[in-house]
Amino acid sequence: MPEGHSIHRLAARHAELFAGDKVHADSPQGRFAEGAARLSGTVLDGTEAYGKHLLHHYAGDLTLHVHLGLYGKFADGPGEPPAPVGQVRLRLHSDRHWLELRGPTACELLTPPEVAALRDRLGPDPLRADADPDRAWARIRRSPTPLAALLLDQSVVAGTGLIFVTEALFRAGLPPLLPGRELTAPGWAELWADLVALMTRAVERGRIDTVRDADLPEATGRAPRVDRHGGEVYVYRRPGAPCHVCGTAVSRGGLAGRNLYWCPTCQAG
Repeated sequence: MPEGHSIHRLAARHAELFAGDKVHADSPQGRFAEGAARLSGTVLDGTEAYGKHLLHHYAGDLTLHVHLGLYGKFADGPGEPPAPVGQVRLRLHSDRHWLELRGPTACELLTPPEVAALRDRLGPDPLRADADPDRAWARIRRSPTPLAALLLDQSVVAGTGLIFVTEALFRAGLPPLLPGRELTAPGWAELWADLVALMTRAVERGRIDTVRDADLPEATGRAPRVDRHGGEVYVYRRPGAPCHVCGTAVSRGGLAGRNLYWCPTCQAG
């Protein structure tokens, strides 16, 4: 599933393509035909991302809400849209560009109260200027739940996925199974600031890089990472490999059906 930085990049891209333009919409697949008919002929006022949720705001208080989930993806291009191939849930086009959406978990129109309710159920997004980390801290400091699980809970922090969570915990030297209530207030402030920095960098670069300069291949002489996710990481999907800092074998364990990765030495707590 795309992490929050990818959704912020999509919001910026879609604003670049369509903001201020009248769009035409249809649903070749048919599953969003009614919503597409309501959108067609309206002007896109702007876009935003909140965590892993993408919002298009149209004139007349219409908001398109998209959650890509595991399989959703967008494609776009200049000029007239191509003939639809496969299961295209939504197709937008203007006089200049086209956009196609396939396989999302959610593609729906929301009213202003429904948009407000969506925001209310999400935790603060480290990539948003209006984020309040104290909202997340109020949940974390009282909870016996493992810190990794709390950070993956979108109602606690919005936009963080497994890569950002495992890597930020490594950089902070915190074990992923540490109960949230054992984290200190200064520790949370440092962890939040690092999430902001890592996710902002990912928006800028289009990939997740979490390794500090001193531990990069250029500095250490080690081989660069080869992985379909790209970017340099410390522990994510590196079980059994030596830690880039101490050389201890990276551990892997399960948490609520997900794989966790950590260094038992650097994250001893």
